[in-house]
Amino acid sequence: MGSADIASSQSRVSAPDLRVNLANRQQALDAIATRAEAGQGYTLFTANLDHLVKLGADRRFREAYHRADLVTADGWPIVWRMKQDGHDLQRTTGADLLEPVCRQAAEQGLPVYFVGPGAESQALALETLSQRLPGLKIAGREAPRFADRLSDEAADEMAARIAATGARLCIVSLGAPKQELLADMLHTRCPGIGFLCFGAALDFVSGHAARAPVWMQRSGLEWGWRLASSPQRMAARYARCAVWFVALALPSLFPAAPRLIWIAQTARDSLGV
Repeated sequence: MGSADIASSQSRVSAPDLRVNLANRQQALDAIATRAEAGQGYTLFTANLDHLVKLGADRRFREAYHRADLVTADGWPIVWRMKQDGHDLQRTTGADLLEPVCRQAAEQGLPVYFVGPGAESQALALETLSQRLPGLKIAGREAPRFADRLSDEAADEMAARIAATGARLCIVSLGAPKQELLADMLHTRCPGIGFLCFGAALDFVSGHAARAPVWMQRSGLEWGWRLASSPQRMAARYARCAVWFVALALPSLFPAAPRLIWIAQTARDSLGV
């Protein structure tokens, strides 16, 4: 893709396109370390098919994604479609990144702040991580409860609390789109902190949620595990995702379907407009 094409894609904020600039877990860890050394803040999102659905329906979510600095390919349909387009990507989820990021932070001496999930799950997960990673510096924690999006005043207060701890990273585990919207708001207020949206990663560590067996993850069947675990909550979501997957799989039949765009990552690149 040429620079003119990238510029054109970045100007289409109203379109539900999804852009990725991290190809695998190691590239994500390298980007996080590079930005930490430079004192640069950022937002990191892990894109999946449900996010693609939400991009088409939620303007604020779409704008937060277009301002994101770092985006990995989380869902296997995203990885599969981009491989069809000739890009060598590996699935990289928040659950895959959580412990390596915390280990890297411990090695670099970077304090980490945690936002979400629930208070009980958070406490158990952080106790487990502290046992596994004795050098991990937990700068602070909170488990906020809010319906959709924090008010500007509440975001100001949360940002001040996080900044006061000296945290360099903040792991946000509230689920989409809530966590991405919050990370985007906090990043504008704390430009020197990295905000990483890791979804259910802490719930997996605490045992409050069970991740699919490895063979299901590797074969692209993790969605089946989640559907079987919570059919009432997941059935409607996966029905919507299925429609968008068909559109991605057959782009010639769906010319208005969203595009998946690969942008090569460098230390100073972002996906923002």
